[in-house]
Amino acid sequence: MASRAIEQDKCRILISNDDGIDAPGIALLEKVARDLSKDVWVVAPEMEQSGASHSLTTRRPLRLNEVGERRYAVDGTPTDCVLLAVKKLLRDRPPDLVLSGINGGSNVGEDLTYSGTVAAAIEATLLGIPAMALSQDFPEGKGVPWETGEAFAPEAIRRLLSLPWPEHTLFNINFPPVSASEARGFAVTTQGKRAIADNLTEGVDPRGRPYYWIGPIRETGAVEPGTDVAALADNKVSITPIYLDLTNVPVLGALRKLFD
Repeated sequence: MASRAIEQDKCRILISNDDGIDAPGIALLEKVARDLSKDVWVVAPEMEQSGASHSLTTRRPLRLNEVGERRYAVDGTPTDCVLLAVKKLLRDRPPDLVLSGINGGSNVGEDLTYSGTVAAAIEATLLGIPAMALSQDFPEGKGVPWETGEAFAPEAIRRLLSLPWPEHTLFNINFPPVSASEARGFAVTTQGKRAIADNLTEGVDPRGRPYYWIGPIRETGAVEPGTDVAALADNKVSITPIYLDLTNVPVLGALRKLFD
């Protein structure tokens, strides 16, 4: 079952991210959103929350600080930001759409389970609000080609808004690590398999105590065609529908026979 398409001219948009309120990617996404709607709000973490996943702050109070017109910073996670925006700041009229990003770096494959960018879109989806997560890949050791996201994000968002929105689903969008002129259009993809977070660096601090630092995710294995990972390798914009019902339906029959 799917809901009706979103009316763009009447759309209230909430923007969040995991790179923080002052990140260049959120400024770019705000610019894109304001070309789509006049009713745009920004609620984002005060500081970078990369890798925060879908974590919620429950052991201390949160602060919602106004930093500009319709712009607020939260001393918490991306999930906190969306929750406070929907349940407190915009409770009289919740947003029609949540956009999270634009993240500096891709969120493909297993990244989705770690990503605070995707988590903000997950929280919106759980609250019944259509959401998209947007990320800009970039070559290691080089600058981020923000112009690629700026060039392709408006069209991706407009096309997705024209669809009846599927329930329990968010869209994960990744822009390739090349200039806008080198990008090769859109690809509808599945979630791929890219890496595992096992890159640990060990050291000793000045007081003689050992520490461990989780490093960049390592690339492993061949790229499977049709996935988000393959799309970026082919310099295409990856668009992946992410479904939040995690039940492994094909296994249900075997389990019922086992436990009945």
